[in-house]
Amino acid sequence: MNPSVRSAPEPTVIVPDWPAPANVRALVTTRAGGISVAPYCSFNLATHVGDAAEAVAENRTRLRRILPAEPRWLEQVHGVTVADADWPAVVPQADAAVAREVDVVCAVLTADCLPVLFCDDTGSVVGAAHAGWRGLAAGVLEATVARMGVSPASLLAWLGPAIGPAAFEIGGEVREAFLRIDPGADIAFVSAAAPGKWMADLFVLARRRLMRAGVARVYGGGLCTYADATSFYSYRRDGVTGRFASLVWRDAAS
Repeated sequence: MNPSVRSAPEPTVIVPDWPAPANVRALVTTRAGGISVAPYCSFNLATHVGDAAEAVAENRTRLRRILPAEPRWLEQVHGVTVADADWPAVVPQADAAVAREVDVVCAVLTADCLPVLFCDDTGSVVGAAHAGWRGLAAGVLEATVARMGVSPASLLAWLGPAIGPAAFEIGGEVREAFLRIDPGADIAFVSAAAPGKWMADLFVLARRRLMRAGVARVYGGGLCTYADATSFYSYRRDGVTGRFASLVWRDAAS
C-alpha cells in the first residue's frame, strides 16, 4: 500500500438524528474518504458493481476502523428475507438483518433505494432494511419489524438517504403495486410530465407502511441521493456507480 493511501482521511459519515437509546449506534457513509476512481469515486463499498477489488477492500478496511466489528454484509436481491445478523461468518441472500448481540453490525448498501434503520426503546435489538420500491411494496419493512421480536410500538425507525420525489419517476404498474395494498398511498404519487408516468415519494410510502405495521415513531427522510452527487451515489442519475452503507449496532461501551 502506498503512503498516500495510508495517510488518507477517514471516511466522512452521517450520524442519524433520532432519539435512539445510548447503547445504539448508527451511521451512514458517503462518497468521501476512499480510494476508488471514477465512476466509483471514492468510498464505494460494494463488490458487485465493477469497481476494482483492491479498492473496495481498502475502503472496507477503512470503514472497519471506525466500527466495533466487520459489518455483516448481505447479498441483496430486492426481496423480503430478513437475516439474523448474529449468525456465523456467512453472507446470506437477504434484504434486511436484525441483531441482538453486542457489536454485531447490521448493514445495507444502497444507491437510490431507501435504507431504514431500526432499534427498540431499550436498545435490546437493532435492524437494517434495504427498501427499494420492489421490496417496499412486497413488505420488507413489515418483515423486519416482525423479525425483531418486540412490540412494534416499542420500535423507532430512521429513514436514510434515497432518491427523492422530484427525481423518482416510475410507471403506473409501480403505483398500482402500492395501491393494491394501501389505497391511501395515492398521496405518495404525483403525475409526471410523461404520459403514464408518476413521481413517487419513497419516504411517504415507507412511513405509511411502518405506521400500518405499528411503528409510529419514524425519523429521518428527505436526503435525496439523486440531487446530492457530492455526498451520495445514485444509480438513477449515474448508471454505473458505487454504493454507500447504512449501519446500526448495539454498543457494549454505553
